[in-house]
Amino acid sequence: MDQLDYYGSSDEDTSHIAQSSIVKINAAPDAGFGQIHSDRLYTAPTATELTVNVPYQDMQQPLLGPSNPYRKPTLPTQNILTGHVEQQAMNESDFRTQLRTYETYGYARDPSTNTAMANGNVGHGLDGSGYVGNLETAMALQGATVYDRAPKAFRRNQEQRKKRNGKGDAGVLEGDNAYKGPWAGYDDDDFGHEAPKPDEEQQEETQEEEEPTTALQQIDDEDDETRDKAQPVGNETTKFHGKQQHDYLGRTYMAIPQDLDINLSGEPGSQHCFIPKTKLHTWSGHKGGASAIRFFPQSGHLLLSCGMDNKVKLWDVYHDRSLLRSYMGHTKAVRDIAFDNTGSRFLSAGYDRFVKLWDTETGQCIRSFSTGKIPYCVTFNPSPNLQHVFLAGYSDKKIKQFDVRSGKMTQEYDQHLGAINTITFVDNNRRFISTSDDKTMRAWEFDIPVVIKYIAEPDMHSMPAVSLHPNRKWIACQSLDNQILIYGAQGRFKANTKKSFRGHMVAGYACKPGFSADGRFLSSGDASGNVFVWDWKTSKILKKFKAHNKVVMNTEWHPHETSKMATCSWDGFIHYWD
Repeated sequence: MDQLDYYGSSDEDTSHIAQSSIVKINAAPDAGFGQIHSDRLYTAPTATELTVNVPYQDMQQPLLGPSNPYRKPTLPTQNILTGHVEQQAMNESDFRTQLRTYETYGYARDPSTNTAMANGNVGHGLDGSGYVGNLETAMALQGATVYDRAPKAFRRNQEQRKKRNGKGDAGVLEGDNAYKGPWAGYDDDDFGHEAPKPDEEQQEETQEEEEPTTALQQIDDEDDETRDKAQPVGNETTKFHGKQQHDYLGRTYMAIPQDLDINLSGEPGSQHCFIPKTKLHTWSGHKGGASAIRFFPQSGHLLLSCGMDNKVKLWDVYHDRSLLRSYMGHTKAVRDIAFDNTGSRFLSAGYDRFVKLWDTETGQCIRSFSTGKIPYCVTFNPSPNLQHVFLAGYSDKKIKQFDVRSGKMTQEYDQHLGAINTITFVDNNRRFISTSDDKTMRAWEFDIPVVIKYIAEPDMHSMPAVSLHPNRKWIACQSLDNQILIYGAQGRFKANTKKSFRGHMVAGYACKPGFSADGRFLSSGDASGNVFVWDWKTSKILKKFKAHNKVVMNTEWHPHETSKMATCSWDGFIHYWD
């Protein structure tokens, strides 16, 4: 039909309309079938493999037939939810170079410009178009990598480099010229010497001449200052947030409440536990995320937490569930916390390279410990007669033992090949198990720096979080291949192949698993903010619920309540479940 009458009225009424507006409809549009040739090979647009050689011109031909108006426009070979990702061939050496350049200077060449990266043009894209990251530094350094010679303005002054001490005489064991070998330090190392008093430091700073330093030089010297200068105790502060520090009987919040229908002084795990169902309370106080939570030993009437806001906080679990005290002293995020057996003191390990010992009741910082490296985990020796000793795992692959009475390091365990992630005491506290980024597990005799058991398999992954079963016979290790592995905590430390807990996604996160007080349930958070609860005997998932908006770092069960659980997350909230 060549003409279309929209109104359906008489010819006289619509004659002027038909003359002015004529719509042509092509009921059989050209779909391109006339271009089909019998000697050509055609393929479907969704094909991922070509079994024949198709000419390039034929591969670029338009699709045959009319388009589907109800089909959403998607790529023909969409291999991910948001589009299509193509693999790019890139030299491994060049990738490592750009990765180290980005970690050192804060910029790298744009990975989409593979031609320039392959040619190794240092001056490519000096206007900032060929780089990602800190473009100002890239322009100032003229695009130099870590292996290129930087311009003179950004080279470190040769006179300011740390001078290495002599190796000494191999025939001398003690004295001034004793043999040090490759362990020789530097001239300006302060380890083993008494830190100068604040007045003396101020006088030394005024006597030194001020020399102009560049931005890159300040970045290089920042780690040296943190490593070589010990932070004196006294800069830490605390704040009490409660209504009153003492009740009418003179008791502080450290006293176990007696006005409850639960015996908080009883033996933990004596009651039959159940899976929590609803959210009971929410504590919000950590800006940037909460890293770890710990219930008060034995009673569980207080909750200690640390977070990315450089603070440690103490919360009330019963009564009004308010914030009781804040402990401020770290200059960077706090990674781990640990109570002693009585709860009167606790340790905090921060990314500012310090481990601090606090008094829980007064908030006073008793002592500060530093080796110049980042402490990833801390724990007291659970033995009642060794409450003055604690272990700390550091980023320099070493476990170090300290005495809180003298403040000195008394032992060093150096066998791992990666940063230490966890330290767990087992076998009546005579031994402890450590896990590391080197994808191994090692068992040690306490106070003897010799490995008694070495566990490493080709298919093993890093295990950044470990929890001990209430019966102290098994340990649950959170593996980065999205499963929880079980190892024996006594004897040969053999893996229990019959128990494996799966279903959650924790790759890349140190989500610590938790056991119920009676040992019947195992819980863990995952990267999506979910909490999973498994049955310990059957390894089956009993419940999964959405707890937070970000990754759940800790799931801690109350030692006396039958179904109470506390969870913390990087969203900054701590939820209490019942």
